[in-house]
Amino acid sequence: MSPADIVQDPYLKSVLATSNHTQSQCMQLVDLAERSAVPSLQSVSTDTKLQLSHQQRHLNANLGKLRHASRESIFEVRMTKQHTAEARQEIDRLHLQLQNLYYEERHLRGEILACESYDHQYQQLPLIPVEDFLQLQPEHLTSDEKSLMIARINHEHAEREALEQQRQELLKIKQGLIAENKKRREDLASLDKDLETFIDAAKPIQMLFEKQY
Repeated sequence: MSPADIVQDPYLKSVLATSNHTQSQCMQLVDLAERSAVPSLQSVSTDTKLQLSHQQRHLNANLGKLRHASRESIFEVRMTKQHTAEARQEIDRLHLQLQNLYYEERHLRGEILACESYDHQYQQLPLIPVEDFLQLQPEHLTSDEKSLMIARINHEHAEREALEQQRQELLKIKQGLIAENKKRREDLASLDKDLETFIDAAKPIQMLFEKQY
């Protein structure tokens, strides 16, 4: 495979063409110099000198183009290296950012899994079955799972508040009955004492009747 088949860049192709043309001119100039070789340069014909001068000017012009192309190529290589380094830095930055996003995604997935597997206290509440709740409140038949759970918890809270209110009322009644029973016991104790006093007071009379009869 020739260099012309490998090189695809238009600018490099033009430089390669100039280089080939310059090489060809060099070979022609060398061939012309060898064919015109004589012991003394003064013996060379005027036409040969003109040809040599013409070929040399063209050769110098092509060499100038090649030197210019070489400088341009060096400059382009430096710019390409700089752009490559900048692109590599950007790629490294993006790669690091992507890795950070992967780590953050893995962390968030772990947090989500921990939240989903967490044993929430509301799951341990003795709620009534869903079927019974929907019979009591059919307006929640189309509710999603989250809304349905919130409604069941609110229902349980309301039921417990009502039961607590009933308990407080029953407690007041109980305390009233206890107070009443205590008062009655105190009254009975006082009555027993009065009876004992009455019996003690009646003993002399009883004894008197026993003596007389």
